Amino acid sequence: MVRRVFVLCTGRCGSVTLARALQAHVLSHTVGHESRAHLIGPGRLDYPEGHVEVDNRLSWFLGELGKRFGDEPTYVHLTRDPEQVAASYARRYGVRAGIAPAYASGIIRARSPRTDAERLAAARAYVRTVTANIEAFLADKTRVVHMGIAAPEPGLSRLWDLAELSGDRLAAADALEQRHNAS
Repeated sequence: MVRRVFVLCTGRCGSVTLARALQAHVLSHTVGHESRAHLIGPGRLDYPEGHVEVDNRLSWFLGELGKRFGDEPTYVHLTRDPEQVAASYARRYGVRAGIAPAYASGIIRARSPRTDAERLAAARAYVRTVTANIEAFLADKTRVVHMGIAAPEPGLSRLWDLAELSGDRLAAADALEQRHNAS
């Protein structure tokens, strides 16, 4: 059975790197990175069978994702050291449509962080919240892969087996050594 795969993450954790490694070396599935992020409405989650989607924004659609797909897909929780993620987001304040500033001033409804310390505190809160949401969502799922980008190989092997991927796993593992979208 060709399954869907959803990679859930905070962002700033190697998601572009993972997507590019899979796009280049998985033959059995299509692979997208934020491929439907621009859509509003019911079509937002119209991912076909045999597709791997890597999109940090899926963490805000977990209820819909669960209702629509349940326990059928393979879910990957891609992580990186939370302090490194928060620091990366804090450095990126001012980037158009940045998720951490949107969280701080739109979800929390605080004034926009003005100092480096405030930006880091807001980014830490964002990372904690998204991580907790993902962990709660995955608590009852049976096809879960935990992949830390600092040491991705065990997670990649588990993903390859659970999702029944075909292609060049070793080349994908090597490709995970290349950093993309670093800041």
